[in-house]
Amino acid sequence: MPEAILAQLAVRPGELVLDCTAGRGGHAALLAAETGPDGTLYLCDLDPGNLDFAAARVKAETGVPTVSLQGSYVRAPRDLRGDGIAVDAVLADLGFASTQVDDAERGFSFLRDGPLDMRMDPGGPVTAADLLAGSDERELARIIHEYGEEPLSRRIARNIVQKRAVDPIATTADLAGLVRDAYGQRAASSRLHPATRTFQALRIAVNDEFGALDGLLRQVLEAAEAIGAGQPTWLADGARVAFLTFHSLEDRRVKRAFAELDRRGLGSAPARMPILPSETEIAINTRSRSAKLRVAVVGDRAERA
Repeated sequence: MPEAILAQLAVRPGELVLDCTAGRGGHAALLAAETGPDGTLYLCDLDPGNLDFAAARVKAETGVPTVSLQGSYVRAPRDLRGDGIAVDAVLADLGFASTQVDDAERGFSFLRDGPLDMRMDPGGPVTAADLLAGSDERELARIIHEYGEEPLSRRIARNIVQKRAVDPIATTADLAGLVRDAYGQRAASSRLHPATRTFQALRIAVNDEFGALDGLLRQVLEAAEAIGAGQPTWLADGARVAFLTFHSLEDRRVKRAFAELDRRGLGSAPARMPILPSETEIAINTRSRSAKLRVAVVGDRAERA
């Protein structure tokens, strides 16, 4: 949703911008063009390969200075505060890069057989295969139900435990087959691929996605409190903060945090409903179909946005 993001963040020449999930640099390059050579773009990503690619792309396309922050975006506010930086705009695109889902070796997709990895940071300590091997049936059912909203979570967890007692579950095809077996005849009539919710749940658990999201939202609120108290923090007064989510579990968290910001008078979230992709955009990029954009303005100068 590049046009909506640019319109809502309204980046001005010379501003400091944080892209929490740089990916392949598509949004980053557009934001850099808005802030221009007098601004700076701070790029964050768990995947070091994508981070390097994004930084190189921004430099080649715009020449705008960039600062790379490799790791979880939940650490970015601490890094910015440590350097005395207060950014004017923040984007957190919570989707994952097409290079990750399209690469079978990364293990994100049930449509491509590969190792059960799912780490956004290839150097991360725990893979999806580790999670399946080391969690008991009750914990697996909890993860699949809580993070995937999967109604058959208990049956899927039981299948996993029974299968791993005989052979390790090491590939995406192994796991997708177990989920399909749990669905039985329902698989033929399921609107989604039967493995969709289970793969989502394991990816979220492996990468602690909700821990990072909750942590960043908490730090947005804390920064707004600091602005109200006249204390230095990582967000400038009047900073625009945008979250692009792709499923309801993410969107609910952002919605609640922005409502709290507004309720406490620490900023404003002008739109109660999220901004959705246009039919034209969905036709161009089918992966945008589930996207929801929410934007808030932080601090005493929120009314100017």
